[in-house]
Amino acid sequence: MSSSENAPLPPSVIRTLRWPLGIAAVVALLGGSSYFFLRTSEPPPAPTPTIAEPTPPAPPPPPAVQLSGTDARVREQLKGLSSDTDYARWLSSEDLARRFAASVNLVAEGQSPRMPLSFMAPTGTFRVTKRHGHTVTAPESHTRYDGVARVITSLDAKKAGQVYQELKPLLDAAHAELAPPGRSLDATLSQAIGRLTRVSVPKTPPELTTKGALYVYADPDLEALGAAEKHLLRMGPENMRKVQAKLTELAAALGLPSQEQARRP
Repeated sequence: MSSSENAPLPPSVIRTLRWPLGIAAVVALLGGSSYFFLRTSEPPPAPTPTIAEPTPPAPPPPPAVQLSGTDARVREQLKGLSSDTDYARWLSSEDLARRFAASVNLVAEGQSPRMPLSFMAPTGTFRVTKRHGHTVTAPESHTRYDGVARVITSLDAKKAGQVYQELKPLLDAAHAELAPPGRSLDATLSQAIGRLTRVSVPKTPPELTTKGALYVYADPDLEALGAAEKHLLRMGPENMRKVQAKLTELAAALGLPSQEQARRP
């Protein structure tokens, strides 16, 4: 090796090499630090998967109440409420639960229950008479309803309350076929009874006037009543008092809500 190869580097060359060597050292340092950082830093933990809880199955709907073929059961429950022979004849009708529900809904709306209660129709024809120069209902027209009033007043209210509770699921099912959604049978029955018990018993026979081929009440307040209330008026004052008293007794025995409660939405 020649002496020139072992000679020290000139200062100018050393200064020239220091810069790239310094850069290399910094790069090596940073590179090593980055490698160390990447080696020692743990990756963020993966989110723990959540396990969805199974949705509990919806409870099955209550079994539908069958109304067909229930007349025998209804008759057996109702027959002990009265020993009147006309009452026994009423119970011989068919589809009793639906007849009851239909008549209650009609009366609650002030309409005539004539169709479902056809077995209660009086015999004979409607007659009028003159009293003090005014046309009024003849007494014999009122007596046509004596049998209806007699059967209603013969009902055992206490037993009726017990039977009502025993037949409630059946009657509720029949009522649900006809009533607006959300209205209970108790509310409808209370409303129906309230309509009839609120009718004032006339102190004197109401005057009648003709309208076409029909007789109507001369008093506009009476004529404005619903068909259900007019049916009650046609029974005459004595029968009205009997029926209204029994209806009030039945409402208490059946545990029906008050009129204010029944009218709440």
